[in-house]
Amino acid sequence: MSGEASTPGASSRGPRPGTQKSSGTMTKKGDRGAKEKPASVLPPVGEEEPKDLEEYQCTGVLETDFAELCIRSGYTDFPKVVTRPRPHPTFVSSVSLSEKPTPDDQRLSGSCSLNSVESKYVFFRPTIQVELEPEDKMVKEIYIRGWKVEERILGFFSKCLPPLSQLQAINMWKVGLTDKTLATFIAILPLCSSTLRKLSLEGNPLQEQSYHKLLALDSTIAHLSLRNNNIDDHGAQLLGQALSTLHSCNRTLVSLNLAFNHIGDEGAGYIADGLRLNRSLLWLSLAHNRIQDKGALKLAEVLRPFELTHTEVVERRRLLLEKGTQERLRSPSSSRHGDSRTDREKNLMLGASSMVLVDKTDKMQTVKTSKGKKKEKSGEVVKKEEKSGSGQSPTQGTLKKEDLTKASKGKVTIPEQKPTKGKGPKTGSKEKRSTLLESEQLVAEVTEMVNPLLEPVEHRDGKVFMPGNKVLLHLNLLRNRITEVGLEGFLTAVQYQAQFSKLRSASKGPVGLLSLSLEKNCFSLQCPVYAMIQELMLPRDPISKAKPREEEAMASST
Repeated sequence: MSGEASTPGASSRGPRPGTQKSSGTMTKKGDRGAKEKPASVLPPVGEEEPKDLEEYQCTGVLETDFAELCIRSGYTDFPKVVTRPRPHPTFVSSVSLSEKPTPDDQRLSGSCSLNSVESKYVFFRPTIQVELEPEDKMVKEIYIRGWKVEERILGFFSKCLPPLSQLQAINMWKVGLTDKTLATFIAILPLCSSTLRKLSLEGNPLQEQSYHKLLALDSTIAHLSLRNNNIDDHGAQLLGQALSTLHSCNRTLVSLNLAFNHIGDEGAGYIADGLRLNRSLLWLSLAHNRIQDKGALKLAEVLRPFELTHTEVVERRRLLLEKGTQERLRSPSSSRHGDSRTDREKNLMLGASSMVLVDKTDKMQTVKTSKGKKKEKSGEVVKKEEKSGSGQSPTQGTLKKEDLTKASKGKVTIPEQKPTKGKGPKTGSKEKRSTLLESEQLVAEVTEMVNPLLEPVEHRDGKVFMPGNKVLLHLNLLRNRITEVGLEGFLTAVQYQAQFSKLRSASKGPVGLLSLSLEKNCFSLQCPVYAMIQELMLPRDPISKAKPREEEAMASST
């Protein structure tokens, strides 16, 4: 028994070494594998993965680049890049099907076909739709709709979007953007081509409503659509401040679509405040919101002469003083250039250039004496200098051009440019011509940066009035809650702009609204005030002008 007992014990001990060896061998292999995996597999995967992404050079073909970046990051179920379907071929194919024998059509009309069901699911399947240029097949527009765009996808976009040299627009509809992902997306925009000017982010409500970050001072976006984003008065306030404030102004945005949101009177007032000093926005839609008469009157007020606030008046005076200081600093350089003129040039401009180059105060007094008018502010004196040039001799007409340039740009070096323009071709001096080109370029740059507060103003009863925003051409206020009270404000604004446009018919420059949409509000279309607005706007609307021409062309062709 003991032997039998020892035998099993021995047998149990005998196999144990073997088992331990084998298990030791397995353990060693396992240990070796366990040691190798973290050392040679897992960390390198983590290290090589971004390294591969960085090493990959995008080719400019979005379909190839996006797929390659997804695969290298281990993302297998990624959206496919497809060409955006066109509606016309669909209609053509349906017509062609109707011309075929009808048994199949009759069978499919009774119940949904498998193909139709699949096509519906394919439509909602996450894809990146693109529109291509017809000539070189380069990506022109990108459409993403109905699926959540996460940080990972935006990381891929940061690499494959910059090489798209012809990209013009990005459209994202209901992609689940958050304030964080929007900030990431905004950081990608400066990396993209300068041709990217249009952005549509519809159906993406944000908790913090940070859409105003798209209108930063360094933004190049010209067309922005923010429909269906639940933007309320707070979001409108942020957007209005992005359009313009006392010290900053957006200079690139041309059209802004805020339709189908929750903007009320307070929000409309904030947008109106943004339009006070904005001189770039041409097209604005506030349709399908909650704007009533109070907000409508605020918007109408900006379209006609409005009173500057105390803060705006103080800022205007500061800008005028700053401009005067810059003029005095530039005047010595212009006098040195004036000394190098020929005697005949000096004789032509004796009464003008000498006074312009002495001192700003003397210059103002000289202009006021020649006009015989009372003393005004320095900004208004510059305005009088413009008037003093009109109706003068051809020789003094050059002075008028000089004064106009000074009034709009705040430069005193123009006397240097004026004789150069008249005498440059005769002297044949390359140095003078190059100086002229440089000065013209500088003047052009300064013209683009003129502060609206430096525009000509009107003084009435001790108050300062600005002419109003005449740059906005299209305003859409369909389906709000405006009554005849709000219409009265728009009638006054339209009457003023119509009168102003008649006075400016022979000259260039903005003349105000060309299109004003007020239908579907809380008033009857037979309302006399609305009828008067329509009567005034009809000859201004370019679309209504084009219809009679088309009818005449069709009548003449027949």
